[in-house]
Amino acid sequence: MRTLQRCRAGPWRRTCGTLLLVLAVAAAYYATGRLGLLRQVVVAGAVVTPLWPPTGIAVAALLRFGLRVWPGIALGTYLAIEGLAAFHPADLGIVAGNVLAPVCALLLLRRAGFRPELDRLRDGLALVFLGGLLPMLISATAGAWTLVLTGNLPLSSFWPTWAAWWAGDAMGVLLVTPLLLAVPGGGLPRDPLRVAEAVALMAATTVVTVVTTHSTLSLLFLVFPLLIWAAVRFQLAGAAPCALLVSVLSIWAATDHAGPFAGSSLLEIMVNLQALNGAAALTGLLLAALVTEQNNVRLKIEEACEELAEVVAHLSPDGDGHPPGRP
Repeated sequence: MRTLQRCRAGPWRRTCGTLLLVLAVAAAYYATGRLGLLRQVVVAGAVVTPLWPPTGIAVAALLRFGLRVWPGIALGTYLAIEGLAAFHPADLGIVAGNVLAPVCALLLLRRAGFRPELDRLRDGLALVFLGGLLPMLISATAGAWTLVLTGNLPLSSFWPTWAAWWAGDAMGVLLVTPLLLAVPGGGLPRDPLRVAEAVALMAATTVVTVVTTHSTLSLLFLVFPLLIWAAVRFQLAGAAPCALLVSVLSIWAATDHAGPFAGSSLLEIMVNLQALNGAAALTGLLLAALVTEQNNVRLKIEEACEELAEVVAHLSPDGDGHPPGRP
């Protein structure tokens, strides 16, 4: 009887655990979607965002928990659409695209042998191309065609809307997914000097980004030394939040038409903004992965040298690495 109860309790617990994960993913998807819509732009009558964080949530959730959480992505997409306007059956095309894109990203990353630790340069490149740029073509295409077929978007405006949709989804993966992957293993530095350095880095990133995005001078390049500092000193745990911070503050300034974005058309603003966001994400992510890989190689070499020294000491005649009779 006890064995039967345990067998029944096991599947029930797994089912409850999966259900809770699905609801958590849906809640995170919807909440970050609402945040992304705070700085929405209208391209040819369609509402898009320069950064769509839910795609980063979706890819990170699938990498951590597997395909079982895909219903949470679908539910979160439905809630996000319902928050904008009444949901219509035709909107299932948008839901399907938003689910298929991160699922495709997961399958491609698994095929490429991706490691969520992002401790190799190949992992960083895989996340950029196989996790972000390539699979997000699915969600952008499905979303833009759904709007066209339902009459909410003229066919002549398909490509501008598609491009903005794709860029926003891709930026969500490049900026949000690395941050979520870094959280479990990143941890806070214990050395007080390292803590002070991390605080100084975040403060400097905030100040420099605010100043450069509100200055009439073209000084946006000044954020890149800070991203390099973050990647070299703290790897992904430092580069990911700094890149996201730069992106959020830049989007805020761009949608307010402040600083270097003043007097520009919507197309010019979107091009300049996505170029900055993409360059910031690539700089932080790829450099952090490269530095982590080099550090791991150095540690392996040091361990091999220590093992070799122990073998030499063990094989020496007097056990201390010196010939007999010598000190």
